[in-house]
Amino acid sequence: MAAESDRLGGPAELADDERAAVEALLYRLADDELVLAERYTEWQVRAPTLESDLALANIAQDELGHARLWYDLLRDFGYDEADLIFERDPADFRHASLAELPFEDGDWADAVVRSYLYDVAEQLRLEALADASYPRIADRVGKIQSEEAYHREHAQNWLERLADDEASLKRLQAAVDRLFPHALALWEPSDHEETIEDLGLRTESLAAMREQWFDTVIPFLRSLGLEPPEGVRENPEAVRPATIGRDGDHTDDWDALHEEMTRTYRELGREEAHKIMPDPDEADA
Repeated sequence: MAAESDRLGGPAELADDERAAVEALLYRLADDELVLAERYTEWQVRAPTLESDLALANIAQDELGHARLWYDLLRDFGYDEADLIFERDPADFRHASLAELPFEDGDWADAVVRSYLYDVAEQLRLEALADASYPRIADRVGKIQSEEAYHREHAQNWLERLADDEASLKRLQAAVDRLFPHALALWEPSDHEETIEDLGLRTESLAAMREQWFDTVIPFLRSLGLEPPEGVRENPEAVRPATIGRDGDHTDDWDALHEEMTRTYRELGREEAHKIMPDPDEADA
């Protein structure tokens, strides 16, 4: 656990480089959750069973709530909802390309594989944030972790279920082939990565977490008869897609999704979005 003397102060006490590092970290966390939630909503009333339909709808709601928790911390720096989401340039979003890719039409295997790859990564990221030197980040981790555990269980159960069927196993493998390279974008460093690590905003580096992610997802996929891209662990750079999202360079599908995501806000002339969850600091006051 980080020593008390190593902990950062509140928003108004941060030096410029500290604030820039906190913002870079928060944008990635929030944007990943928001965009993935938007994609998940496309499965409503289309999932293979009523149970899975309701489960993915609940997961999408959870992810949207998690995004709101992280965006609320960015509001500390003077941004409002319009700045953070609805009037923000699409090129300013920093989510990984895994989150924005459209689903293969009607392919439940795509949704399941995507969820598994993301949720294992999310588990590792949250563990590394649990003792963040910026207390306002650490305060939110516990709430998110309890919900993410259900997300992982849901994805793993469906993977095991689909892998028992030969035709479904082939669809799973196609989804792994397509999505695994884009999942690597989750571990791409930002321009502020050195500061993030030096300040103790995370207790693990992205490189270390990627190795832990490999340790989990590769054996599990292989246990089901699925193979990750050849050589991905030895040379991930050769597998990583050209468009990763983290640097603001997005796939062609992102503009359309962003347009859809912000349509109601524009058409209704809204100026503020509903806050799904209260600020933990206000709740404890």
